[in-house]
Amino acid sequence: MSAAWQAAWFEGLRKRSRLLWRGVEAQHLIATLRLTESAADHRVLEELIEESKPGLPPHTHTRHYLLTTPFRYRSPIASRFRRALDPGAWYGAEELRTACAEAGYWRWRFLTDSDGLAGQALHTTHSFIRAQVRGRCLDLTRVPWSGAQQHWRHRRDYGPCHELAAAARTQRVAWIRYQSARVESGVCGAVFEAAALTLSRTSPMQTWVCRCTAAGARLQRSGVAGESFEFDAGNWT
Repeated sequence: MSAAWQAAWFEGLRKRSRLLWRGVEAQHLIATLRLTESAADHRVLEELIEESKPGLPPHTHTRHYLLTTPFRYRSPIASRFRRALDPGAWYGAEELRTACAEAGYWRWRFLTDSDGLAGQALHTTHSFIRAQVRGRCLDLTRVPWSGAQQHWRHRRDYGPCHELAAAARTQRVAWIRYQSARVESGVCGAVFEAAALTLSRTSPMQTWVCRCTAAGARLQRSGVAGESFEFDAGNWT
């Protein structure tokens, strides 16, 4: 028995399907456009870059970079359900607001952890897309798992989550559904199998601009007046 769960709790897990929002900082086009003089040259450069990347996992249903990137590379930076250099995990949120909170939080962490940015405001642009996940699901919002929420939602200590994720992979769990640590009512998903993800046809990419200060973050959808979210850093510390 683990300090946080019992092995028997994995019995009876079933497939679940959800739509999950994911946002990443929009850097790839800016970086490559600077190196080319025409649209044709840019397409060739993007194709060459694609060919140089690590291969996709088997049975992947899409080549969209917002779905595949976490599975192609092993990051030296740990995340909630992935140790440093472990196989990839794709993170999303069931609510757009929760996905924006996650993006804003990590911009805020970057700002507040950087001595050279003290007292400044950080402005970034983010691309958001919604994907469908379907597969064998470990739902931490349901009993008996929900009784250990203090482990799954800790704001800084990911140790119990790492242990759980390692066990979940051996149990052929495709994804973990859990309560957000940034938004009280938010629900997130950590996907371990690229084959469990497909791109939602009903959700075109959205562009959001984030303004982050030590006090928190505000995200505004580009070109859509009145569609914005604000987050107080007091809820993140």
